[in-house]
Amino acid sequence: MANATLVEEFILVGFPQLRELKMVFCTIVLLMYLLSLLGHTLIIFVVIMEPMLHTPMYFFLLNFSLAEICSISAEVPKMLTNIILGKNTICFFCCMVQFFTVFAMGGVEFLMLSIMSFDRYMAICKPLLYKTIMTNQFILQLALVAWIGGFLIIFSQTVVIWTFPYCRDNIIDHFFCDVGPVLKLACADTTLIELIGLVYGATFMWGSLGFSLISYMHIVAAIIRISSATGRSKAFFTCASHLTVLIIFYTADMIMYLRPSTHGDPQLNKVISLVRTSFVPMLNPFIYTIRNSEFKIALDKTVRRMVVL
Repeated sequence: MANATLVEEFILVGFPQLRELKMVFCTIVLLMYLLSLLGHTLIIFVVIMEPMLHTPMYFFLLNFSLAEICSISAEVPKMLTNIILGKNTICFFCCMVQFFTVFAMGGVEFLMLSIMSFDRYMAICKPLLYKTIMTNQFILQLALVAWIGGFLIIFSQTVVIWTFPYCRDNIIDHFFCDVGPVLKLACADTTLIELIGLVYGATFMWGSLGFSLISYMHIVAAIIRISSATGRSKAFFTCASHLTVLIIFYTADMIMYLRPSTHGDPQLNKVISLVRTSFVPMLNPFIYTIRNSEFKIALDKTVRRMVVL
C-alpha cells in the first residue's frame, strides 16, 4: 500500500499489433483529427461571425462543437505522440486530468444533444411559443446546465478514482485513461465505485436518450402534418442530422459503459473508442452542415466577407 502512493506514471499499451503499420495508422488518425478540428472550428467561427446563425439551434451546436474539440484533443494528440516517439507513458496527474476531461465533455455532449432535441421540438411542434420560451437568457441557462451538469456528473467519481491506491502494475490496456483499465490497477475494492458509475451512466444515458426520443416522436408526428412538401423536407433533413448524431453517440457509449467498467473485451473497447474518438467527430460537422442550406449560405457570406477584407 505504501508503494501505491509512489506511482508517478502509467504505460498506455495502445495498439501494439499495429507496430509495423504505425506510420500509416498515425497518418490516418491524424488526418481524421485535423478534419475534426477543422470542421468543428469552422462551425464555431461561422456561427459567431454570421448574424443569420445567431439562433438557439446554432448556439447549442457551437457549444457541442466546443465540447467535441476538448474531448478529442484530450485523447488523440497524446496517443499519436506516444506512438510516434515510442514512449507510451502518461503521468498519474495527466491520466486523471485526461479521464476527467474526456468523460466530462462526453456528459456535456449528451446533455447538449438532449437540449438540441428540445429546441427542435419547440421550433417544429410549438412554433408560436418558440420565441417566447427560447429567449437569450433561457438558452444561456440551458447551455450552462449542460456544462455544469457534465462536470458534476463525473467530478465525484474522478475524486474517488484519484484517491485509490495503485499497487499493481502500471500498464493500462488502452490508448487513453479509460475508467475500466485504470480501475483494474487499483489495489482496493472497486465494486462500489463501479456500481455507482454504472447507475450514473445508465440513468444519465437512458434518461437523456429517452427525453430526446420522446421529443423526436412528437417532431415526426408534427412533420407528417405539415401540408407543404418543401416545409416537410426542410424539417425532416434538419432533424434527421440531429437524430443521426444522437444514435451514433449513444450506441457507441452504451456498448462500452453500460456494464461494470472492468468487464468486457479490451480490444473491442479500444476499437469502439477509436471510432468514437476519431471517425465520429470527423463525421459530425458534415452531418450537421452538408444538407444544411442555411449554414452553406452563412459560410459563403463569411468567406466573401473575409476575401473582401
